[in-house]
Amino acid sequence: MAKNLYDCLKCSAYCCSYTHIPTTKTDIKRLAKHFEVTPEQAEKKFTKKGDKTNPRVIRHTEDEHFVTSCMFLDKDTRNCTIYDARPKICREFPTQKRCGYYEFLKWEREVQDDPSWVATTD
Repeated sequence: MAKNLYDCLKCSAYCCSYTHIPTTKTDIKRLAKHFEVTPEQAEKKFTKKGDKTNPRVIRHTEDEHFVTSCMFLDKDTRNCTIYDARPKICREFPTQKRCGYYEFLKWEREVQDDPSWVATTD
């Protein structure tokens, strides 16, 4: 994979706010092992019904920045609390050199002529 042109550690975890964070059966087994519960318990507790493309997705909790985000996102540090047990899609992300959120912020900062500008929902 090509080197990323941004630093995820400087992000507010935008990807964790995606409405559908799909899980596979393997992801659910990994979560079950991590939390020492059965796969059935993990599926019920940590996922919810998605859509035809993504039948099971990670549950969300309230988030001050993005309304809701992955239930495993630490809302203070903006880091994953299950990094070693995270779903496959999170392990593979990003799939491109540039993150969409990074590009959005870069554009906004250029338009605002302020290298530290971040949009708020005040």
